[in-house]
Amino acid sequence: MSVQDETELMLSELFDSYADAYEEYDSALIADCFAFPCVVWQLEEGHVFKDKAELCENIDALLEVHREHYVTSSIYEVVSSHISGSTASVSLDWQQEDDEGEVVFDFTCHYLLINIEGAWKIASIVNEPA
Repeated sequence: MSVQDETELMLSELFDSYADAYEEYDSALIADCFAFPCVVWQLEEGHVFKDKAELCENIDALLEVHREHYVTSSIYEVVSSHISGSTASVSLDWQQEDDEGEVVFDFTCHYLLINIEGAWKIASIVNEPA
């Protein structure tokens, strides 16, 4: 397997874990996908999270919105990706659905990732509502 293929597999595994953690409503597992500090742009505002505890507070609030809308699955599609050494830029289209398969949230996120000691982590997200 080439380095490129191995990296793409590792990134796919990261986003699969990320989506699964959302489906499990587990803020700690979601936060495990991040490097710190990290930057999240959502609703046209940027937020810097210094550590896992700060990010988990934000994630818990987001998960509460998911509960209110009965979100049960998070499905992504890779729109674009560029890997360069220990960094990667990946754009994903997301659909989050309820248990009847109805789309509740539909959006695009752009991720900047960094490889730290062999593990890919999210360093920054820009959320682009559909």
